[in-house]
Amino acid sequence: MPWVPPAACLLLLIGATGKSAQVPLYVWLPDAMAGPTPVSALIHAATMVTAGVYMIARLSFLYVEAPAAMEVVATIGGITCLFAATMAIVQEDLKKVLAYSTVSQIGYMIIGVGVGAFSAGIFHLMMHAFFKALLFLCAGSVMHALHGELRMSHMGGLKEHMPITAKTFLIAALAIAGVPGFAAFFSKDMVLEAAFVNGNTFVWFLGTTAAGFTAFYVFRAYFRTFTGDSRLDEEKAAHVHEMPRVMTVPLMILAVLSIVGGYIGLPFHLLWGDAIGDYLSPSLAHVEHHGHPSTGTLLLLMLTATGVALFGIWWAYNLYVKSPETLDRVYARTTRIYEVLWNKYWVDELYAFLIIDPYKRASRFFWKGVDAVFVDGLVNGVGAVVVWNSGVLRRLQTGNVQSYALGMLLGAVAIVGGYWLFGGAG
Repeated sequence: MPWVPPAACLLLLIGATGKSAQVPLYVWLPDAMAGPTPVSALIHAATMVTAGVYMIARLSFLYVEAPAAMEVVATIGGITCLFAATMAIVQEDLKKVLAYSTVSQIGYMIIGVGVGAFSAGIFHLMMHAFFKALLFLCAGSVMHALHGELRMSHMGGLKEHMPITAKTFLIAALAIAGVPGFAAFFSKDMVLEAAFVNGNTFVWFLGTTAAGFTAFYVFRAYFRTFTGDSRLDEEKAAHVHEMPRVMTVPLMILAVLSIVGGYIGLPFHLLWGDAIGDYLSPSLAHVEHHGHPSTGTLLLLMLTATGVALFGIWWAYNLYVKSPETLDRVYARTTRIYEVLWNKYWVDELYAFLIIDPYKRASRFFWKGVDAVFVDGLVNGVGAVVVWNSGVLRRLQTGNVQSYALGMLLGAVAIVGGYWLFGGAG
């Protein structure tokens, strides 16, 4: 039956969207940032939320039999990576910025597996583990130094007090932005290149645009947290300091990996070429490409993505470092857009209206109408009958010996009489 593979792939995709926080099932991940930051660094950067990507890659033999389903996968990834990136650019909570960043970056992985570049999707998953874990641990370092403070509006100037954290955060920011030479430059470019080559130009456009927003929001976070004038409370400013080596050494290790990690997948067959792709090849299905683009086309795609990312960095620098007065003018012209992004497109409210509130009303109905009236009424009714019968029967237990003797006599007379009437007839 030809409909079975597409149906199976789409049903599996629903699970992947929930597990890997893709549109429309992404709203849980930002709320999960309430957990400890080292936990966020582990499960939200590397091990848990990327399981949906891994599942699709491992089932690539099934997905290649359903091209329409793969098209849906790629489209969802493209929409998610841009959608989440737009929300990240206005967040004030440092960990919330990274949370929406995670949603966006997993979107790139979903694009990779959706366009048939399964090894590229896993490659970006690996690179994301390096730089996103580093970003989360840097956020935890800042949070620890500021006694739980995560609002970037109450930070600034931390570079002087926390130089190691600032430098490692900068390296992670360069990596996630896709600056040439850093981890995501290789993996993200491989994903976008595969989308373009396989004819998914719309998805390529979404991913390339999201690259600009990615660079903007991560450097917005860096500039507002570590540069400029201090906006710390006096009490916190007096105690801010760099973290001990037990916290900074992991940052430095991840910073090195965020720089050199991407070199396991080099373009244009340079040196060892795509070593990660060769390693994963036996475990993944292969998709025939629509064509073989020229080196010039691939260079143009690479330069386009890099240019968009550098523009995002420049725009963040211009707004938050060079000319912060420009920010007020930009806000005045984009108030409506800012309101939409700040309210996260009102998706949470939409979920509350369509799902949560009806569920609560249904729960109250079954509680008060079914459970309290019918179920409890049935149980209480049985109890009432037992109580009534007990009240009737206990009247026979008077405690009077003469009454008991009379009862025994009447019983004996009844037995004898019954035997005489019926037994004699037999």
